[in-house]
Amino acid sequence: MTKPTAEDLVRRATAAFNAGRRDEARQLCEQGLTRQPGDAMLNHLLAAVLVSQGEIEPARKHIETSLANRPGHAAAHLLAARIARMAGDFDDALGHLDRVITLAPQREAFLEKARTLDQASLDQASLAHAALRPQARAAWQAILEVVPSSQEAAARLGRLAWENGEHRLAAALLERAVAQEAPAPVWFDLGLVRQDLRDHDGAAHAYRRALDIKPDYAEAALNLGTVLQEAGDLDGAMEAYAEAYRLRPAMFGTIAMALTSAPHGRLWLDVTALRHALSGASTGTTQSAPP
Repeated sequence: MTKPTAEDLVRRATAAFNAGRRDEARQLCEQGLTRQPGDAMLNHLLAAVLVSQGEIEPARKHIETSLANRPGHAAAHLLAARIARMAGDFDDALGHLDRVITLAPQREAFLEKARTLDQASLDQASLAHAALRPQARAAWQAILEVVPSSQEAAARLGRLAWENGEHRLAAALLERAVAQEAPAPVWFDLGLVRQDLRDHDGAAHAYRRALDIKPDYAEAALNLGTVLQEAGDLDGAMEAYAEAYRLRPAMFGTIAMALTSAPHGRLWLDVTALRHALSGASTGTTQSAPP
């Protein structure tokens, strides 16, 4: 019986990968690599499979082997950049991305570069992290100018603007992001901005939307409680705090501090009574308010 060629195995492994059969795809790649350990296509595909399974360091070794045999392959450099970013090696990721942009400028490469700069700017272990913040913002802005519908760019620019104290700009960008179907963290960020702008109703709606999408979003329940408390709705705040406490009991101290320090709060002299009140409060905080 004729043994399958590397091309046959790549074709079958790709079909398995695209159908969600990751283990089968991995076995096919490994089968081919036992005979041809340096095959660029098999190493590239196996790296992609390993990334999808959360095995970053083995994936990195295979994509490096692929690039050693195919150094001018833009797609391999792009995958290598993504893997390096996930490993926290931002300099290596940016080096691969510069290579991709030189070889074959493409939208995904610019997106990946913005993500890399963004994450690198948050890396407290790097002395250069703060200096990368403006570069990350500029990269996202360039993407939004070319692709006005990019929700990711609008959301990240909104978050960065909020962190810079530019609340109205942040609100406009995040509202642009949630005009499309948005993940819970984007709604949460919009809630933060609206809360800073003293838009209590708008903030509460955003936190409720975050909870609709991600019912275990304890931070959104906590912030919903604080914004309802600020608005004078202490009963609603207690329901939200109860939900936050149910989702994450370790938040008890934060809830107790919010209740006693913020306007319209209550003084609880007995910690046990507060725990009982939070455990017994009716919930229902995940229902959306009208837009």
